[in-house]
Amino acid sequence: MNSNKNKKALVLTDMESGWGPVLQQVTNIQLENMLMIQSDGPVISHPYGDIMRSIVLAIYQENVEEIFVVGTKEKGTTSVHGQSPFDLVKDKIQTVDYLFQNCMPEFSGGTVKEWLNGNENGTGQVEKSVKIIRHHPLVPAYVKVRGFMVNDRDGEISNVELSQIEQLKQRQA
Repeated sequence: MNSNKNKKALVLTDMESGWGPVLQQVTNIQLENMLMIQSDGPVISHPYGDIMRSIVLAIYQENVEEIFVVGTKEKGTTSVHGQSPFDLVKDKIQTVDYLFQNCMPEFSGGTVKEWLNGNENGTGQVEKSVKIIRHHPLVPAYVKVRGFMVNDRDGEISNVELSQIEQLKQRQA
């Protein structure tokens, strides 16, 4: 009997993805045992934000043993009627940028536009989110966290390899 069949897994992925069947093949975990958290990209922007809260609660309430952070390649910023979404609120973004730069130094990211766009490098987003989950003090050591990238064009899935320093830390844990 395969031990992965009844294992509970959580998947943090893009809002538009339907990668459950692909992940089922790669992980050998049944779809009914996969919990999905869908966001605009697999980005955890703050270790104590809402997405991380949902992850921690899922670990303890649903007995999640493995977490997959799944990003997509070839995904760009969508446009609305030929315009960038940021062109529509340009004045508001400038005002909020000013406030964050001068009144709220704890704001993560250089500008609101950078924060909204996220990291253009999808692999970097996945790696950052994997690190945040792995090193979060409320995530038990037995929970495995892995990152994947799925190519939008052909559905090909690949592992996101962590830096050598992260790999050494993981082995020591």
